[in-house]
Amino acid sequence: MAGVHSNLKELMREKDPTLSIRQLAKEIDYHFDSVRKMYKDEMVQYPRDLIWRLCKYFDVSPGQFIVVKFEEETDK
Repeated sequence: MAGVHSNLKELMREKDPTLSIRQLAKEIDYHFDSVRKMYKDEMVQYPRDLIWRLCKYFDVSPGQFIVVKFEEETDK
């Protein structure tokens, strides 16, 4: 589906396949529900402080866990 999406699930799997959403929320000292929404790609708006904490924790830039997907256009 086209749009802006969270890549948090993939980053967590790469860093530590056993890392849970609850454990991550605790380690970055952030609300579990917000981290869960980002993990499940259900977040409507991305809080800047959450982005900052995730960038710091995973040592990545925002573009590595917030990605833009474009639908392929078909010729009509």
